[in-house]
Amino acid sequence: MNSELFKLTNIPERSSKPRENGTTMVMDKGLSLNQARDLAESFAPLIDYIKLGFGTSYVTPNLQEKIKAYQDAGINVYYGGTLFEAYVARNQFEDFQRLLDKTGITMAEVSDGSLEMEHDKKCEYIRTLAKDVTVLSEVGSKDAEKIIPPYEWIEQMQNELSAGSEKVIAESRESGTVGIFRGSGEIRSGLVAEIMRKIPQDKIIWEAPKKVQQVWFLKLYGAEINLGNIAPEEILALETLRIGLRGDSFDFFLNK
Repeated sequence: MNSELFKLTNIPERSSKPRENGTTMVMDKGLSLNQARDLAESFAPLIDYIKLGFGTSYVTPNLQEKIKAYQDAGINVYYGGTLFEAYVARNQFEDFQRLLDKTGITMAEVSDGSLEMEHDKKCEYIRTLAKDVTVLSEVGSKDAEKIIPPYEWIEQMQNELSAGSEKVIAESRESGTVGIFRGSGEIRSGLVAEIMRKIPQDKIIWEAPKKVQQVWFLKLYGAEINLGNIAPEEILALETLRIGLRGDSFDFFLNK
């Protein structure tokens, strides 16, 4: 950031990478290799994770080069949880492990948003993968009709962290209309509050693709909240929200 140049006061301090709080997870749904290289070169200090969304990596040209571009810039890159589920659904978990090794991916997302899976089995996958790679596990369903009560969210998050997940991801899809959000995009504020009372803030990444959702989290929990499913073109916009340099968060930090 250009803090020495502008010398503005009352700007919240941001952690530097590698960091546990204030992380940003970006969703790559199909950037070209040149776009990926530009993204990594321009914004690497602001990006902690890049998810190769759902199964896009299967049809991505120059996949290995794209992965290298992100990793060389110090960005953690991983395959979307839907790809993991696709392997599990076909009884090919060991092939998924081999894929990680072959492509040099050192992080894995374990999810069950599209696939019915016993939670004990999900935790078993987490324990197995955590022996070799960093695991992020996603809690919540991609089915808008499936409402999980708060105690189940909390129990699943606790169990998955105990099984070896580095962080748990609160599901919302790239649309921001399921999981922790209602179909309208409205935040299930009671659910979030219950989770925050039981799960440490640094252990949760909240998927919040829409600006109004990002603003809500930043107003309540500050600049160092972990946010995910951010579109590549919104990286700088989110960072200005985090530090009160956008109208929606302008007065959040003026008197602090």
